[in-house]
Amino acid sequence: MSNTIEKIKCLIIGSGPAGYTAAIYAARANMNPVLYQGMQPGGQLTTTNEVENFPGYVDGVTGPEMMIQLQEQAKRFGADIRDGWATKVDFSGDIHKVWINDTIELHCETVIISTGASAKYLGLPSEQHYLNMGGGVSACAVCDGFFYRNQDVVIVGAGDSACEEAHYLSKLCKKVTMLVRSEKFRASKIMEERVRKTENIEILMNHDTVEVLGDNNVVHAIKALNKTTGETIEIPATGFFVAIGHKPNTDIFKDYITLDETGYIVNTPGTSKTNVEGIFVAGDAADHVYRQAITAAGTGCMAALDAERYLASKE
Repeated sequence: MSNTIEKIKCLIIGSGPAGYTAAIYAARANMNPVLYQGMQPGGQLTTTNEVENFPGYVDGVTGPEMMIQLQEQAKRFGADIRDGWATKVDFSGDIHKVWINDTIELHCETVIISTGASAKYLGLPSEQHYLNMGGGVSACAVCDGFFYRNQDVVIVGAGDSACEEAHYLSKLCKKVTMLVRSEKFRASKIMEERVRKTENIEILMNHDTVEVLGDNNVVHAIKALNKTTGETIEIPATGFFVAIGHKPNTDIFKDYITLDETGYIVNTPGTSKTNVEGIFVAGDAADHVYRQAITAAGTGCMAALDAERYLASKE
């Protein structure tokens, strides 16, 4: 551990639209924010090739380009953007303690948590290849479904989110094939009935994804295994959507911050406040419903404003 303790008025843990927006607002309010970018600077959007639904970008923008612009905007107002990630916290006392990379100890008046959530993937080498290529694998139908209009796609998942995304895709795509890995849905009955009644959704129960097929650049088909018969089939598709859940990046906070049963931070409704005074949350670390760049940015604004008001109340 470092012998030097740095005192910080406003610490932002994590980047992405939530963290960078919080940094912009906090910097403009003379809170001298320090932002540590985390293990994936820019967050999930850095894996997105095209962002077309963020207001103000008439011709769209790539995810990485958008994150660079947000970062530079925060820097312009004086935000201190740093490499590194939080590895330990202690929110038990009046001083909020955070350790960066296990070596740097920070004592913070306020902390904004914007660590986000990570999409779960199947872990297939071919899936990861086309995900990294931006060639047809996605974990967000709302974000990327538009690019597959009038095309055939495959979605894997069995919960409410998977059903919701399959239904969303059915309005855009020619055909949606839904692979359910077991013999029954995990979704609520009403969501299951919705996809079953949608004409252009074909549901294949008890099917595992074996491989994502393509020309090394873009997806052409999905190879799936019928676990009942042992038969392997190839499903023509230009897009493969993985809807098996997200994991919020909140493990280091669980001893101090109230989390729900799936690990998302519980905030006071209508605010960014957590159960600990002076600790605020923004973005997907608390949002398991919308998970959009624009909503994350909005909660980043809220967190900075809440932190500013908290500091003013202590003066």
